[in-house]
Amino acid sequence: MVAKTSGNVSGGNPRPGEISLAHNGVLFLDELAEWSRYTLEVLRQPLESGVVTVSRAARQSEFPARFQLVAAMNPCPCGWAGDPSGRCVCPAESVQRYRAKLSGPLLDRIDLQLAVPRLPPEALRPEAPRGESSAVVRERVLAARAIQLARSGVTNAALSQADTETHCRLAPREQQLLESAMASLQLSARAMHRILRLARTIADLDAQPDIGHAHLAEALSYRLLDRAT
Repeated sequence: MVAKTSGNVSGGNPRPGEISLAHNGVLFLDELAEWSRYTLEVLRQPLESGVVTVSRAARQSEFPARFQLVAAMNPCPCGWAGDPSGRCVCPAESVQRYRAKLSGPLLDRIDLQLAVPRLPPEALRPEAPRGESSAVVRERVLAARAIQLARSGVTNAALSQADTETHCRLAPREQQLLESAMASLQLSARAMHRILRLARTIADLDAQPDIGHAHLAEALSYRLLDRAT
């Protein structure tokens, strides 16, 4: 995924691979837990820095790689963990081993970790409510983006650590909630800053100047795999 040679990883003459080809776009990885551990760990550098650096004995090459990572995986080896039908046959240790294929440092860099349950049949009826249209959501996202650019000149995702501390400051009640969550989930400082930026974004979507308790609680609720491990 770093550069084109044999499959996904670079060789003697590196060329841009899938990560760089997704620059300024979306990189979608299906069945995330089935990818090799090495390939998944390669994602850590570009997710943090926006570039891929490939070093060889004679030269070093750098490729742009600022992309949005979207990934999907089953909740367990059989795929039915958590389903109301009770069809999952995986022992608890098997589920834990399966999810442990994703390292803590990689999960730190994935801001939104969500469970997508199977829809009941009645929700698929043509007359079932469809929720908000994409056009309505788009307008809200554009408004939130404008707020962020006016405030700091960049989107929240691009805030530095210092700017995160400046623009994502919490009131004492929210700070206590964050610290309690960090202790119970054993979150890293990197995860904490990503949670703050996400909470700031949720507040912007709500057109609120400050990060409220509900905004922070929602951001914390998206750390699904941190809770599972």
